[in-house]
Amino acid sequence: MGLEGRDTAGQPQTALPPTPNGSGPSPESGDRWLEIPEPSPCVAGVIPVIYYSVLLGLGLPVNLLTAAALARLAARTRKPSYCYLLALTASDIVTQVVIVFVGFLLQGAVLARQVPQAVVRTANILEFAANHASVWIAVLLTADRYSALCRPLRHRAASSPGRTRRAIAAVLGAALLTGIPFYWWLDVWRDADPPSTLDKVLKWAHCLIVYFIPCGVFLVTNSAIVRRLRKRGRRGPHPRVGKSTAILLGVTTLFALLWAPRIFVMLFHMYVAPVHRDWRVHLALDVANMAAMLNTVVNFCLYCFVSKTFRATARQVIHDAHLPCVPGSRPEGMVAEPAQKPLGVPKGAEL
Repeated sequence: MGLEGRDTAGQPQTALPPTPNGSGPSPESGDRWLEIPEPSPCVAGVIPVIYYSVLLGLGLPVNLLTAAALARLAARTRKPSYCYLLALTASDIVTQVVIVFVGFLLQGAVLARQVPQAVVRTANILEFAANHASVWIAVLLTADRYSALCRPLRHRAASSPGRTRRAIAAVLGAALLTGIPFYWWLDVWRDADPPSTLDKVLKWAHCLIVYFIPCGVFLVTNSAIVRRLRKRGRRGPHPRVGKSTAILLGVTTLFALLWAPRIFVMLFHMYVAPVHRDWRVHLALDVANMAAMLNTVVNFCLYCFVSKTFRATARQVIHDAHLPCVPGSRPEGMVAEPAQKPLGVPKGAEL
């Protein structure tokens, strides 16, 4: 997300939205960058601040609960799909902390951009790395489900907890590396000048890494999975869709829908009308960013809707958190000691 848009709410309209931009002019720019002399106002007002505050206040505890439930399921079943979903949830938590809290709320609304530029740019690396990790872990989940359904023998032979952990570690390392170039990300909110070559390269890299390439993978693999399920359906009365496959289709579909507005507005900003000069594009990017951040909290609802096992595990996590010392919350086979010592026990016999 960069640090863009974080202080567009809760600020006077005379103040420019987020971080300073040092982009230089580009010779191939059109006259559209010079049509309106004044920067576009923030018409959203304090709505983004309220939205992100609610999103963080509800979403972060929900994601922590999701991570605890998935960690139990991963340890109990040792299935790769639970490990990938756990890594996906961890990436969403990092995204909420770094982008929503540090970026939009702390740096934008509370500190009003009074942050050293080096800190802002370093935060850009973490933000983009978290986004890349979240998306490409979903790609790993897609590849795992494709292998399980379309190459079952190979999947059973190659699947192991160690292999899953190595794959997740490789994606996290690659996400951090691909986030480093975005240290030079130049914020679209204050592009008073036309985008330079560096601007366009970084923005196109963002669109490709975080949306177009992953969505291409989702489309190809999900289409193959659906075809395989249909073939199985012709052999029996009804095709059976596993819970992991249903979760995969839901996660990838929600991502494609919620991130599409941001990518569209980003391209619209570069080639049609700049955010800095057109209040309608400014407002569209505000709404698009809010939709994209909603993707960090909706997965919990999807898991609860699809999986009865996940619902039961989440309830157990809540139960254990609220009643850690109640005898009824102990695992089966463990007997609670009586609160009072029985009569007749010799002195010194008890511990």
